[in-house]
Amino acid sequence: MKIEAPRGTHDILPAEQPLRQWVRGEMEAVCALYGYRRIDTPGIEDTSLIVRTSGEGSDVVQKETYTFQDRGGRSLTLRPEATAPICRAYLEHGLHREPQPQKLYTIGPMWRYDRPQRGRYREHWQLSVEAIGSADPAVDAELIQLYAELLRRLGLTDYVLELNSIGDANCRPAYLERLSAWLDEHEEELDPEARAKRATSPLRVFDVKSERTQKVLEDAPRIGESLCDACREHFERVRAYLDELRVGYELVPTLVRGLDYYTRTTFEFKDQAIGTKDSICGGGRYDGLIETIGGPPTAGIGFGAGIERLLLSMGERSLETGGLDVFFVVADGADRARVVSTLAELRALGVSCDTDYAARSEKGQFTQAARLGARTTVVITADGARIRRAGGEERVSLDDIVATLAR
Repeated sequence: MKIEAPRGTHDILPAEQPLRQWVRGEMEAVCALYGYRRIDTPGIEDTSLIVRTSGEGSDVVQKETYTFQDRGGRSLTLRPEATAPICRAYLEHGLHREPQPQKLYTIGPMWRYDRPQRGRYREHWQLSVEAIGSADPAVDAELIQLYAELLRRLGLTDYVLELNSIGDANCRPAYLERLSAWLDEHEEELDPEARAKRATSPLRVFDVKSERTQKVLEDAPRIGESLCDACREHFERVRAYLDELRVGYELVPTLVRGLDYYTRTTFEFKDQAIGTKDSICGGGRYDGLIETIGGPPTAGIGFGAGIERLLLSMGERSLETGGLDVFFVVADGADRARVVSTLAELRALGVSCDTDYAARSEKGQFTQAARLGARTTVVITADGARIRRAGGEERVSLDDIVATLAR
């Protein structure tokens, strides 16, 4: 019987870790520079949180969630994204009573049942950045520029930022009436997926990827034509701030995102890394989300950015792991127990070290030291030790090894 990782998941092997850790380190550094603090939420949440915030008719809820009953009969769901869990924690722990906005971020795994393909996994890692408690359009621009700065640090320039505003509860209902009437007139031209999405929310027809449907929708009413004065002014100010920050963007009037909680500003960073221009980061405003889960009216904006897709965008890169400080080669007849205790002493002093555990010959141990990138090799014999460094070799007693290596 061959047991493998579940379909749509992947192992992150030791050789891949240095680059991933560097990318995560850059994410943490950029978030700290912009005043965002780390928050970690559970990998599982009450199913009602996901349904209430994402929308019962969304693709996430209808097709993609991993939902199950625990032994106590409670319905739980592996988090498909981090915005709703962070907003839940914001309310639950009284962060709404602290100075606003609360600027928060997390890095962790998310789960969505989807058809696995390059850059798309059922378990994937994501950076999520949220600014909760401010409706200032400058926050929108700052959040977008934060991710652009991260891409700059990682050496990525071949991307497109798409931008739109989808209005709010004041102006969107009138637009949805116009759109619904138009869709009624063109229903025969829509494919089954578009009709299904239209049944849950007319806006979702713009998420259909088929070229035929996109061609039909070219003549559909645009949300930008129906924005109220407040939403129009907000979007104009977001664009003005982005211009001031020299962040380039394309206006895409059909960019609506797929979750119910989005309002006003929506955006996506896209590139060609996985064969077609696809999203590596997406987000927007969710000014009604906190209220949906029982809190006071609270503005918010955030994004989710997949790490696997970002790594694809970066292409083939490798980072030096640094190697070991010391490797111990143990000759026949040497005091191996003494080597084990010496390793422990050195590690307590912060010196990285290792030895052979595979019964290799002395020559094989030297080969292993080279594989591990050891900067110093210590040969332990029955009558003492030889310390080999780039500058040469010196003999020391077993009692002096730690002091010599630690200096």
